[in-house]
Amino acid sequence: MTLTRTLDRKRDPEATRPAAPEMAWPTAPIQRVAEQAERLVAEHPLLSDLGIALAIAVAAIVGLWSQHRLDGRELVFTAALCLPLLVRRRQPMLVFAALAAIAAVQWLIADPQLADAALLVALYGVALRGNLIEVALAGVVMAAGTVMAAAKWAPSDPVKVWIGLSGLVVAAGVFGISIRQRRALLASLHERAARLEFERDQEGRLAAAAERNRIAREMHDIVAHNLSVMIALADGASYAIDTSPERTVKATEQISATGRDALLEMRRLLGILRDEQSPQLLTPQPGLGELEPLVARIRTAGVPVELTIEGDPQRLSEGMQLTIFRVAQEALTNTLKHAVRPTEACLRVRCGPDRVELEATDTGPRSLGTPGDGRGLRGMRERALAYGGDLHTGPRADGGWRVHMYLRPSQDRR
Repeated sequence: MTLTRTLDRKRDPEATRPAAPEMAWPTAPIQRVAEQAERLVAEHPLLSDLGIALAIAVAAIVGLWSQHRLDGRELVFTAALCLPLLVRRRQPMLVFAALAAIAAVQWLIADPQLADAALLVALYGVALRGNLIEVALAGVVMAAGTVMAAAKWAPSDPVKVWIGLSGLVVAAGVFGISIRQRRALLASLHERAARLEFERDQEGRLAAAAERNRIAREMHDIVAHNLSVMIALADGASYAIDTSPERTVKATEQISATGRDALLEMRRLLGILRDEQSPQLLTPQPGLGELEPLVARIRTAGVPVELTIEGDPQRLSEGMQLTIFRVAQEALTNTLKHAVRPTEACLRVRCGPDRVELEATDTGPRSLGTPGDGRGLRGMRERALAYGGDLHTGPRADGGWRVHMYLRPSQDRR
Protein backbone atom coordinates (compact mmCIF):
# COMPACT_ATOMS: atom_id res chain seq x y z
CA MET A 1 0.00 0.00 0.00
CA THR A 2 2.88 2.39 0.80
CA LEU A 3 4.46 1.63 -2.58
CA THR A 4 1.14 2.36 -4.31
CA ARG A 5 0.85 5.73 -2.59
CA THR A 6 4.43 6.60 -3.55
CA LEU A 7 3.77 5.73 -7.22
CA ASP A 8 0.58 7.78 -7.19
CA ARG A 9 2.49 10.77 -5.87
CA LYS A 10 5.10 10.40 -8.61
CA ARG A 11 2.38 10.31 -11.28
CA ASP A 12 0.61 13.36 -9.79
CA PRO A 13 3.12 15.92 -8.52
CA GLU A 14 0.27 18.17 -7.36
CA ALA A 15 -0.69 15.54 -4.81
CA THR A 16 2.60 16.03 -2.98
CA ARG A 17 2.02 19.75 -2.48
CA PRO A 18 0.30 20.77 0.72
CA ALA A 19 -3.07 22.40 0.32
CA ALA A 20 -3.00 26.15 0.69
CA PRO A 21 -4.80 27.27 3.79
CA GLU A 22 -8.01 29.17 3.11
CA MET A 23 -7.86 32.75 4.27
CA ALA A 24 -11.09 33.93 5.79
CA TRP A 25 -10.91 37.70 5.88
CA PRO A 26 -13.37 39.31 8.26
CA THR A 27 -14.85 41.62 5.62
CA ALA A 28 -18.27 41.82 7.22
CA PRO A 29 -17.11 43.38 10.54
CA ILE A 30 -14.84 45.81 8.67
CA GLN A 31 -17.71 46.80 6.39
CA ARG A 32 -20.02 47.32 9.34
CA VAL A 33 -17.44 49.47 11.11
CA ALA A 34 -16.92 51.54 7.95
CA GLU A 35 -20.66 52.03 7.50
CA GLN A 36 -21.06 53.06 11.13
CA ALA A 37 -18.15 55.48 10.85
CA GLU A 38 -19.57 57.00 7.68
CA ARG A 39 -22.98 57.36 9.32
CA LEU A 40 -21.38 58.97 12.39
CA VAL A 41 -19.45 61.44 10.25
CA ALA A 42 -22.57 62.34 8.28
CA GLU A 43 -24.61 62.90 11.45
CA HIS A 44 -21.91 64.78 13.41
CA PRO A 45 -19.58 66.57 10.95
CA LEU A 46 -18.16 69.02 13.52
CA LEU A 47 -17.34 66.16 15.90
CA SER A 48 -15.47 64.32 13.15
CA ASP A 49 -13.51 67.46 12.19
CA LEU A 50 -12.63 68.02 15.82
CA GLY A 51 -11.39 64.43 16.06
CA ILE A 52 -9.22 64.85 12.95
CA ALA A 53 -7.73 68.11 14.26
CA LEU A 54 -7.05 66.61 17.68
CA ALA A 55 -5.45 63.49 16.17
CA ILE A 56 -3.10 65.59 14.00
CA ALA A 57 -2.27 67.87 16.95
CA VAL A 58 -1.52 64.96 19.28
CA ALA A 59 0.63 63.25 16.65
CA ALA A 60 2.54 66.52 16.05
CA ILE A 61 3.12 67.11 19.76
CA VAL A 62 4.34 63.56 20.28
CA GLY A 63 6.66 63.92 17.30
CA LEU A 64 8.05 67.21 18.56
CA TRP A 65 8.56 65.76 22.05
CA SER A 66 10.38 62.73 20.65
CA GLN A 67 12.66 65.06 18.67
CA HIS A 68 13.21 67.37 21.66
CA ARG A 69 11.74 70.31 19.74
CA LEU A 70 8.69 70.92 21.88
CA ASP A 71 8.72 74.67 22.52
CA GLY A 72 6.32 77.59 22.36
CA ARG A 73 6.94 78.48 18.72
CA GLU A 74 6.32 74.93 17.50
CA LEU A 75 3.15 74.66 19.59
CA VAL A 76 1.86 77.89 18.05
CA PHE A 77 2.38 76.50 14.55
CA THR A 78 0.75 73.23 15.62
CA ALA A 79 -2.36 75.05 16.84
CA ALA A 80 -2.39 77.37 13.80
CA LEU A 81 -2.25 74.40 11.41
CA CYS A 82 -4.94 72.32 13.21
CA LEU A 83 -7.59 74.86 14.24
CA PRO A 84 -8.70 75.87 10.68
CA LEU A 85 -9.71 72.22 10.06
CA LEU A 86 -12.80 72.78 12.23
CA VAL A 87 -14.42 74.81 9.41
CA ARG A 88 -13.01 72.94 6.43
CA ARG A 89 -16.44 71.64 5.34
CA ARG A 90 -18.03 75.09 5.13
CA GLN A 91 -15.10 76.97 3.54
CA PRO A 92 -12.70 74.40 2.05
CA MET A 93 -10.81 76.81 -0.22
CA LEU A 94 -10.52 79.48 2.45
CA VAL A 95 -9.17 76.95 4.94
CA PHE A 96 -6.65 75.69 2.37
CA ALA A 97 -5.49 79.25 1.62
CA ALA A 98 -5.04 80.00 5.34
CA LEU A 99 -3.06 76.80 5.91
CA ALA A 100 -0.90 77.49 2.84
CA ALA A 101 -0.10 80.95 4.22
CA ILE A 102 0.76 79.50 7.65
CA ALA A 103 2.95 76.85 6.01
CA ALA A 104 4.76 79.57 4.05
CA VAL A 105 5.54 81.43 7.28
CA GLN A 106 6.66 78.14 8.82
CA TRP A 107 8.96 77.56 5.83
CA LEU A 108 10.58 80.91 6.53
CA ILE A 109 11.10 80.81 10.32
CA ALA A 110 10.54 77.24 11.59
CA ASP A 111 11.12 73.57 10.89
CA PRO A 112 8.59 70.99 9.55
CA GLN A 113 6.39 68.92 11.84
CA LEU A 114 3.59 66.35 11.60
CA ALA A 115 0.94 69.07 11.84
CA ASP A 116 1.79 69.89 8.21
CA ALA A 117 -0.47 66.93 7.37
CA ALA A 118 -3.34 69.40 7.86
CA LEU A 119 -2.47 70.69 4.37
CA LEU A 120 -3.23 67.24 2.94
CA VAL A 121 -6.59 67.18 4.75
CA ALA A 122 -7.38 70.66 3.40
CA LEU A 123 -6.41 69.57 -0.12
CA TYR A 124 -8.72 66.56 0.23
CA GLY A 125 -11.55 68.94 1.21
CA VAL A 126 -10.95 71.16 -1.82
CA ALA A 127 -10.88 68.12 -4.15
CA LEU A 128 -14.09 66.88 -2.55
CA ARG A 129 -16.14 70.09 -2.53
CA GLY A 130 -14.39 72.73 -4.66
CA ASN A 131 -14.82 73.52 -8.33
CA LEU A 132 -12.32 72.64 -11.04
CA ILE A 133 -10.43 75.95 -10.85
CA GLU A 134 -10.04 75.68 -7.07
CA VAL A 135 -8.81 72.09 -7.32
CA ALA A 136 -6.25 73.05 -9.98
CA LEU A 137 -5.06 76.08 -7.98
CA ALA A 138 -4.70 74.01 -4.81
CA GLY A 139 -2.74 71.38 -6.72
CA VAL A 140 -0.34 73.99 -8.11
CA VAL A 141 0.21 75.48 -4.64
CA MET A 142 0.90 72.04 -3.13
CA ALA A 143 3.28 71.15 -5.98
CA ALA A 144 5.24 74.35 -5.36
CA GLY A 145 5.23 73.65 -1.63
CA THR A 146 6.73 70.19 -2.12
CA VAL A 147 9.58 71.69 -4.17
CA MET A 148 10.25 74.40 -1.58
CA ALA A 149 10.13 71.93 1.35
CA ALA A 150 12.47 69.45 -0.36
CA ALA A 151 14.91 72.17 -1.34
CA LYS A 152 15.17 73.73 2.13
CA TRP A 153 14.65 70.87 4.58
CA ALA A 154 16.35 68.03 2.66
CA PRO A 155 19.36 69.53 0.87
CA SER A 156 21.25 66.25 0.93
CA ASP A 157 18.66 64.27 -1.05
CA PRO A 158 15.92 66.66 -2.26
CA VAL A 159 14.66 64.44 -5.10
CA LYS A 160 13.78 61.54 -2.82
CA VAL A 161 11.95 63.83 -0.39
CA TRP A 162 10.17 65.58 -3.25
CA ILE A 163 8.96 62.27 -4.66
CA GLY A 164 7.60 61.21 -1.27
CA LEU A 165 5.82 64.51 -0.66
CA SER A 166 4.44 64.57 -4.20
CA GLY A 167 3.04 61.07 -3.70
CA LEU A 168 1.19 62.20 -0.56
CA VAL A 169 -0.21 65.22 -2.38
CA VAL A 170 -1.39 63.13 -5.33
CA ALA A 171 -2.92 60.56 -2.98
CA ALA A 172 -4.88 63.22 -1.08
CA GLY A 173 -6.17 64.83 -4.27
CA VAL A 174 -7.08 61.56 -5.97
CA PHE A 175 -8.81 60.29 -2.83
CA GLY A 176 -10.91 63.45 -2.61
CA ILE A 177 -11.88 63.29 -6.29
CA SER A 178 -12.76 59.59 -6.08
CA ILE A 179 -14.97 60.14 -3.04
CA ARG A 180 -16.59 63.04 -4.85
CA GLN A 181 -17.31 60.90 -7.89
CA ARG A 182 -18.63 58.10 -5.70
CA ARG A 183 -21.03 60.47 -3.96
CA ALA A 184 -22.16 61.89 -7.29
CA LEU A 185 -22.75 58.36 -8.56
CA LEU A 186 -24.74 57.45 -5.46
CA ALA A 187 -26.79 60.64 -5.78
CA SER A 188 -27.52 59.88 -9.44
CA LEU A 189 -28.49 56.30 -8.55
CA HIS A 190 -30.83 57.54 -5.82
CA GLU A 191 -32.33 60.04 -8.23
CA ARG A 192 -32.75 57.36 -10.90
CA ALA A 193 -34.33 54.98 -8.38
CA ALA A 194 -36.75 57.71 -7.28
CA ARG A 195 -37.58 58.50 -10.90
CA LEU A 196 -38.12 54.83 -11.72
CA GLU A 197 -40.33 54.46 -8.67
CA PHE A 198 -42.37 57.48 -9.75
CA GLU A 199 -42.65 56.12 -13.30
CA ARG A 200 -43.68 52.73 -11.93
CA ASP A 201 -46.40 54.33 -9.80
CA GLN A 202 -47.47 56.46 -12.75
CA GLU A 203 -47.69 53.42 -15.01
CA GLY A 204 -49.69 51.65 -12.31
CA ARG A 205 -52.12 54.57 -12.10
CA LEU A 206 -52.44 54.72 -15.89
CA ALA A 207 -53.01 50.97 -16.07
CA ALA A 208 -55.62 51.19 -13.32
CA ALA A 209 -57.36 54.05 -15.13
CA ALA A 210 -57.31 52.11 -18.41
CA GLU A 211 -58.69 49.04 -16.65
CA ARG A 212 -61.44 51.09 -15.00
CA ASN A 213 -62.29 52.56 -18.38
CA ARG A 214 -62.42 49.11 -19.95
CA ILE A 215 -64.63 47.71 -17.19
CA ALA A 216 -66.90 50.77 -17.34
CA ARG A 217 -67.24 50.25 -21.10
CA GLU A 218 -68.12 46.59 -20.61
CA MET A 219 -70.61 47.46 -17.86
CA HIS A 220 -72.25 50.08 -20.04
CA ASP A 221 -72.59 47.67 -22.97
CA ILE A 222 -74.05 44.94 -20.78
CA VAL A 223 -76.42 47.09 -18.74
CA ALA A 224 -77.59 49.36 -21.57
CA HIS A 225 -78.27 46.52 -24.01
CA ASN A 226 -80.00 44.13 -21.66
CA LEU A 227 -82.10 46.79 -19.96
CA SER A 228 -83.14 48.21 -23.32
CA VAL A 229 -84.20 44.77 -24.50
CA MET A 230 -86.07 44.08 -21.25
CA ILE A 231 -87.86 47.45 -21.40
CA ALA A 232 -88.89 46.89 -25.02
CA LEU A 233 -90.11 43.38 -24.21
CA ALA A 234 -92.02 44.64 -21.17
CA ASP A 235 -93.68 47.38 -23.27
CA GLY A 236 -94.61 44.85 -25.91
CA ALA A 237 -96.00 42.47 -23.31
CA SER A 238 -98.12 45.23 -21.75
CA TYR A 239 -99.58 46.11 -25.17
CA ALA A 240 -100.36 42.50 -26.06
CA ILE A 241 -101.61 41.31 -22.68
CA ASP A 242 -105.27 41.61 -23.75
CA THR A 243 -105.05 40.78 -27.46
CA SER A 244 -102.36 38.09 -27.55
CA PRO A 245 -101.72 36.28 -24.26
CA GLU A 246 -99.34 33.86 -26.03
CA ARG A 247 -97.05 36.69 -27.13
CA THR A 248 -97.19 38.10 -23.62
CA VAL A 249 -96.02 34.82 -22.13
CA LYS A 250 -93.25 34.56 -24.71
CA ALA A 251 -92.12 38.13 -24.03
CA THR A 252 -92.13 37.48 -20.29
CA GLU A 253 -89.97 34.39 -20.76
CA GLN A 254 -87.59 36.40 -22.93
CA ILE A 255 -87.40 39.11 -20.25
CA SER A 256 -86.46 36.47 -17.69
CA ALA A 257 -83.80 34.95 -19.95
CA THR A 258 -82.33 38.35 -20.78
CA GLY A 259 -82.19 39.25 -17.10
CA ARG A 260 -80.39 36.01 -16.27
CA ASP A 261 -77.83 36.63 -19.03
CA ALA A 262 -77.25 40.16 -17.78
CA LEU A 263 -76.87 38.93 -14.21
CA LEU A 264 -74.38 36.27 -15.32
CA GLU A 265 -72.22 38.82 -17.17
CA MET A 266 -72.40 41.24 -14.25
CA ARG A 267 -71.24 38.53 -11.86
CA ARG A 268 -68.34 37.72 -14.19
CA LEU A 269 -67.21 41.34 -14.27
CA LEU A 270 -67.60 41.76 -10.52
CA GLY A 271 -65.62 38.56 -10.04
CA ILE A 272 -62.78 40.06 -12.07
CA LEU A 273 -62.88 43.19 -9.90
CA ARG A 274 -62.75 41.09 -6.73
CA ASP A 275 -60.06 38.82 -8.23
CA GLU A 276 -62.11 35.74 -7.50
CA GLN A 277 -61.00 32.42 -8.91
CA SER A 278 -64.39 31.04 -9.86
CA PRO A 279 -65.42 28.85 -12.82
CA GLN A 280 -67.41 31.75 -14.25
CA LEU A 281 -64.17 33.59 -14.98
CA LEU A 282 -63.30 30.87 -17.47
CA THR A 283 -66.40 31.63 -19.58
CA PRO A 284 -65.23 32.84 -23.00
CA GLN A 285 -66.00 36.37 -24.11
CA PRO A 286 -68.75 36.74 -26.73
CA GLY A 287 -67.63 36.63 -30.34
CA LEU A 288 -69.16 36.67 -33.81
CA GLY A 289 -70.87 33.38 -33.03
CA GLU A 290 -73.05 35.26 -30.54
CA LEU A 291 -74.42 37.66 -33.14
CA GLU A 292 -77.33 35.33 -34.00
CA PRO A 293 -78.63 35.19 -30.38
CA LEU A 294 -78.13 38.98 -30.15
CA VAL A 295 -80.16 39.57 -33.30
CA ALA A 296 -82.81 37.14 -32.06
CA ARG A 297 -83.26 39.14 -28.85
CA ILE A 298 -83.65 42.39 -30.82
CA ARG A 299 -86.20 40.73 -33.09
CA THR A 300 -88.10 39.48 -30.07
CA ALA A 301 -88.12 43.05 -28.73
CA GLY A 302 -89.99 44.17 -31.87
CA VAL A 303 -87.31 45.33 -34.34
CA PRO A 304 -86.76 43.18 -37.47
CA VAL A 305 -83.03 42.73 -38.06
CA GLU A 306 -81.25 41.35 -41.12
CA LEU A 307 -77.84 39.82 -40.40
CA THR A 308 -75.19 39.26 -43.09
CA ILE A 309 -71.65 37.97 -42.47
CA GLU A 310 -69.20 37.92 -45.40
CA GLY A 311 -65.81 36.21 -45.29
CA ASP A 312 -64.33 33.90 -42.67
CA PRO A 313 -64.84 35.31 -39.16
CA GLN A 314 -62.98 32.43 -37.52
CA ARG A 315 -59.59 33.81 -38.56
CA LEU A 316 -60.13 36.87 -36.38
CA SER A 317 -58.79 36.90 -32.86
CA GLU A 318 -61.05 36.73 -29.83
CA GLY A 319 -60.34 40.36 -28.98
CA MET A 320 -61.35 41.59 -32.43
CA GLN A 321 -64.47 39.42 -32.40
CA LEU A 322 -65.38 40.88 -28.99
CA THR A 323 -64.95 44.40 -30.40
CA ILE A 324 -67.22 43.68 -33.37
CA PHE A 325 -69.83 42.06 -31.11
CA ARG A 326 -69.88 44.96 -28.62
CA VAL A 327 -70.16 47.60 -31.36
CA ALA A 328 -72.97 45.66 -33.02
CA GLN A 329 -74.65 45.28 -29.63
CA GLU A 330 -74.42 49.01 -28.91
CA ALA A 331 -75.66 49.94 -32.40
CA LEU A 332 -78.72 47.67 -32.15
CA THR A 333 -79.36 48.86 -28.59
CA ASN A 334 -79.38 52.47 -29.79
CA THR A 335 -81.84 51.48 -32.51
CA LEU A 336 -84.02 49.87 -29.87
CA LYS A 337 -83.79 52.91 -27.58
CA HIS A 338 -83.91 55.88 -29.95
CA ALA A 339 -85.45 54.84 -33.30
CA VAL A 340 -89.10 55.70 -33.87
CA ARG A 341 -91.26 52.67 -34.60
CA PRO A 342 -91.80 51.06 -37.01
CA THR A 343 -88.20 50.53 -37.99
CA GLU A 344 -86.06 47.85 -39.52
CA ALA A 345 -82.36 47.23 -38.94
CA CYS A 346 -79.61 45.73 -41.07
CA LEU A 347 -76.31 44.41 -39.69
CA ARG A 348 -73.48 43.53 -42.09
CA VAL A 349 -70.01 42.22 -41.20
CA ARG A 350 -67.32 41.92 -43.91
CA CYS A 351 -64.14 40.02 -42.99
CA GLY A 352 -61.41 40.80 -45.52
CA PRO A 353 -57.69 39.98 -45.38
CA ASP A 354 -56.64 43.57 -44.64
CA ARG A 355 -59.85 45.19 -43.46
CA VAL A 356 -62.81 44.20 -41.33
CA GLU A 357 -65.96 46.32 -41.60
CA LEU A 358 -69.18 46.48 -39.65
CA GLU A 359 -72.20 48.44 -40.83
CA ALA A 360 -75.39 48.78 -38.83
CA THR A 361 -78.29 50.76 -40.29
CA ASP A 362 -81.92 51.28 -39.43
CA THR A 363 -84.84 52.99 -41.16
CA GLY A 364 -86.46 54.75 -38.21
CA PRO A 365 -85.77 58.43 -37.54
CA ARG A 366 -84.46 59.36 -34.14
CA SER A 367 -86.89 60.48 -31.45
CA LEU A 368 -86.69 63.94 -29.90
CA GLY A 369 -86.49 62.60 -26.36
CA THR A 370 -83.71 63.04 -23.86
CA PRO A 371 -80.34 62.44 -25.57
CA GLY A 372 -77.79 60.07 -24.09
CA ASP A 373 -74.51 61.03 -22.50
CA GLY A 374 -72.45 59.82 -25.45
CA ARG A 375 -70.71 57.12 -23.42
CA GLY A 376 -71.77 54.41 -25.84
CA LEU A 377 -70.39 56.24 -28.89
CA ARG A 378 -67.12 56.96 -27.08
CA GLY A 379 -66.84 53.32 -26.09
CA MET A 380 -67.39 52.16 -29.68
CA ARG A 381 -64.81 54.60 -31.02
CA GLU A 382 -62.24 53.54 -28.39
CA ARG A 383 -62.73 49.90 -29.34
CA ALA A 384 -62.16 50.74 -33.01
CA LEU A 385 -59.04 52.79 -32.32
CA ALA A 386 -57.56 49.92 -30.32
CA TYR A 387 -57.29 47.94 -33.59
CA GLY A 388 -56.08 50.76 -35.83
CA GLY A 389 -59.54 51.55 -37.19
CA ASP A 390 -62.18 54.19 -36.82
CA LEU A 391 -65.92 54.60 -36.36
CA HIS A 392 -68.39 56.92 -38.08
CA THR A 393 -71.99 57.49 -37.04
CA GLY A 394 -74.73 59.79 -38.28
CA PRO A 395 -78.12 60.05 -39.92
CA ARG A 396 -78.76 58.55 -43.34
CA ALA A 397 -79.84 60.62 -46.31
CA ASP A 398 -83.11 58.67 -46.68
CA GLY A 399 -83.83 58.64 -42.94
CA GLY A 400 -82.69 56.38 -40.16
CA TRP A 401 -79.21 56.02 -38.66
CA ARG A 402 -75.93 54.47 -39.77
CA VAL A 403 -72.97 53.13 -37.79
CA HIS A 404 -69.88 52.19 -39.79
CA MET A 405 -66.68 50.78 -38.27
CA TYR A 406 -63.54 49.40 -39.87
CA LEU A 407 -60.67 47.53 -38.22
CA ARG A 408 -57.22 46.46 -39.40
CA PRO A 409 -56.38 42.81 -38.64
CA SER A 410 -52.66 43.59 -39.20
CA GLN A 411 -52.74 45.70 -36.01
CA ASP A 412 -54.53 43.07 -34.00
CA ARG A 413 -53.14 43.16 -30.43
CA ARG A 414 -53.22 39.52 -29.55
